[in-house]
Amino acid sequence: MELLNGLKSAWKRANAIIPWHVLRLPGRFLHQHLPRGLFIRSVLIIIMPMLLLQMLVVFVFMERHWQLVTRRLSEALTRDIASIIELVETFPDTNQADEIIRIARERLDLAVSIEPGDELPPPRPKPFFEILDGILADEITRQIRLPFWIDTVGDSRLVEIRIRLDDRVLRVLARRSQTYASNTHIFLAWMGGSSLVLIFIAILFLRGQIRPILALTKAAESFGKGQKPAQPFQPRGAAEIRKAGLAFLIMRERIERQMEQRTAMLAGVSHDLRTILTRFKLQLALAGDLPEISGMDKDVDDMQAMLEGYLAFARSEAEEDVGQLDLAVFLEKLKTDCAMSGCPLDWTLEGDERIYVRPNAFSRLMSNIVSNSQRYADKIRIRAVHGHRWLTVTVDDNGPGIPEQSREDVFKPFFRLDEARNLDTSGTGLGLAIARDIARSHGGDITLDDSPMGGLRTVVRLPA
Repeated sequence: MELLNGLKSAWKRANAIIPWHVLRLPGRFLHQHLPRGLFIRSVLIIIMPMLLLQMLVVFVFMERHWQLVTRRLSEALTRDIASIIELVETFPDTNQADEIIRIARERLDLAVSIEPGDELPPPRPKPFFEILDGILADEITRQIRLPFWIDTVGDSRLVEIRIRLDDRVLRVLARRSQTYASNTHIFLAWMGGSSLVLIFIAILFLRGQIRPILALTKAAESFGKGQKPAQPFQPRGAAEIRKAGLAFLIMRERIERQMEQRTAMLAGVSHDLRTILTRFKLQLALAGDLPEISGMDKDVDDMQAMLEGYLAFARSEAEEDVGQLDLAVFLEKLKTDCAMSGCPLDWTLEGDERIYVRPNAFSRLMSNIVSNSQRYADKIRIRAVHGHRWLTVTVDDNGPGIPEQSREDVFKPFFRLDEARNLDTSGTGLGLAIARDIARSHGGDITLDDSPMGGLRTVVRLPA
């Protein structure tokens, strides 16, 4: 209990020193700047620990290895040089000096020369990686204790050491491998090469696991847009991905079966009701032109229009295949229809005229929106932008508009506005509901806003 209280008090003190929101800043930074794709994140999950491990090995183990081996080699070389110096000082005769040089060359593998004078070259600038210079200088200072000069940069294969004696300078040339662990680059090359091979193999396996996920995503998007995929989807990949794929296939089969049952039911209902309405019309026609029958005839026409609206909303044109539609031709046709009704329509198009939609469904969507504007306004303007990813069609009018609090309600089936505008004051309140249903079946949506013309702005946004 005391330990728990101590931890709580320590946590409070830490929060008092460093606020919690400051501690969360690195996490937010990584969340904002890390790649979003699963493939790149998976590669980073593999590469980052490997790089951290290699850095740990290089800066901990290898650094100690270099220092230890280099120190041992420098210590042995310095001991040999100290022995040569002792021999030179013990036997100063020239003939004996030549014999010492021969022994150093044959037995110690050192190129030794004794030069007259007592001047040493000026100190050379220290190299960036100075582990050899520091260790070798420390060993010479500790064992020989005479003025010296070393060069580890001039010749990459040799290390030159000059030591000042009384009136002479002992010059020693040693191979770099005698003073420095020079084979470390081989270990680094093997470590880097093996890491690259492992990363390459990991990327191949990851690509094999990511492809089934991408295929499942593409199949789900195609099904959501009502499109038929070019190739049938088959679950592949890991067991979890296969389970997700099988679950998607089962879900798709259930939805398709439900849609088929609904279509069959609607076909039956449509046939039966239309048969009854046809009988009503026939009986009214046989009854003659009586004044009391004219109202019944209008009711039959309204009932038939309502029936067609219900069936169109239920079908949502989902059974239609995607095809190519010339947007410029279609907008010109809308302009002609509006001109015949006495409502001028202007349109502009940016981008490619060819769009890939369900032509009949898209035509019904735009006709519903334009009819809504035409019924309550005397001027309509359409601006279509066909970009790389999206098709945006903006319809503006100068009508009374729709109150902001009712702009989502008008998309509900059978909802009608009493004091503002609606698709059809004598209809069923399904026009905008059908339009949004068609837009969402394409993978897009419809939104309403205030128009610069003073009326309503309707924005249709579909994937290009």
